Amino acid sequence: MAKVALIGAGKIGTAIAELLLGSGDYAVTLFDRDTASLARVACPGLEVRPLVVEDSSLLATTLRGFDIVISAGPYHLTPQIAGAAKIVGAHYFDLTEDVESTREVQRLAEGAGSAFVPQCGLAPGFVSIAANALAGRFEKLRDLTMRVGALPLYPTNALGYNLTWSTEGLINEYLNPCEAIVNGRLAEVPALEELEHLSLDGLDYEAFNTSGGLGSLCETFTGRVETLNYKTVRYPGHRDVIKLLVKDLGLGRRREVLKDVLETAIPMTLQDVVLVFVSATGMRDGRLTQESDARKIYAGEIAGVTRSAIQITTAAGLCTMVDLLMAGKLPKRGFVRQEQASLADVLANRFGRVYDGQPLLLKGNAPALVA
Repeated sequence: MAKVALIGAGKIGTAIAELLLGSGDYAVTLFDRDTASLARVACPGLEVRPLVVEDSSLLATTLRGFDIVISAGPYHLTPQIAGAAKIVGAHYFDLTEDVESTREVQRLAEGAGSAFVPQCGLAPGFVSIAANALAGRFEKLRDLTMRVGALPLYPTNALGYNLTWSTEGLINEYLNPCEAIVNGRLAEVPALEELEHLSLDGLDYEAFNTSGGLGSLCETFTGRVETLNYKTVRYPGHRDVIKLLVKDLGLGRRREVLKDVLETAIPMTLQDVVLVFVSATGMRDGRLTQESDARKIYAGEIAGVTRSAIQITTAAGLCTMVDLLMAGKLPKRGFVRQEQASLADVLANRFGRVYDGQPLLLKGNAPALVA
């Protein structure tokens, strides 16, 4: 049974612990500096331990003996955790959307005897796998676009939004520059710009640039595509309110104040839906063709506890990559990109099948992991 050190007892970290333990193939120890957060976790068979990640010497000592290290903590802790994983020779996974943190993980992966698999989850994560699979259906690719959103089913405020995951991560996406390929060249485009409107299943949405959702796709597709971009989906009007806050009122320069405003004023919800929309245009059989992949995933239960759609999809994305690596379907050393995973393998996985609208297969109703 693989031993997993999971760092971060927040919304997503807790869901990851429930999934891995529920599979019956992983022994999980959950770490967090906040003992109150650890005390709130009620998951049978889970070991919980306090840990201050910033103490580098203690971190490496604590992680020794684990086969897998998962970072579900704030993105700024990524380099420390990944560095400690390299020291102890453990496979490393994280959820970060932060571009600079991922570049540091890629540098750490050079010469490593274990695998470094950053940016697992939804976006980046599953959307990169789905986009790569769609792109492979064309003889020559021209455009590849991704649109992803985690939205409340019942919006009640001017933002049309509820907090469903990390507030720090959300602010990061809204403020940092965004990678893209424009006219065949790698470019940085500003967050919150290039607003567009779209409809899915008769409902209207808006989408705009946000940072980090492409993962490593720009590097993968440079020279192969004219246009590659990622935008976050929200209900109409959301972008303008956020721009008022971060630009006109200057809260983009005062991130801690913005975080406090959002967490004080906007409630969290478990009643949400995740939208994934990927579209590709290119040549097939001598004709210019477009093909799209659209999915909606709703909130559900893990081990009898209601979890939001963003918790389920993000946790399932990471757990799927862990499963695939342990089953020998991903490289077991060096830097591993999300798009190296097969979409068919992901959707057939006991965790990844939620992206195909299927229930999770956990202990008691699923075969054991084939090592």
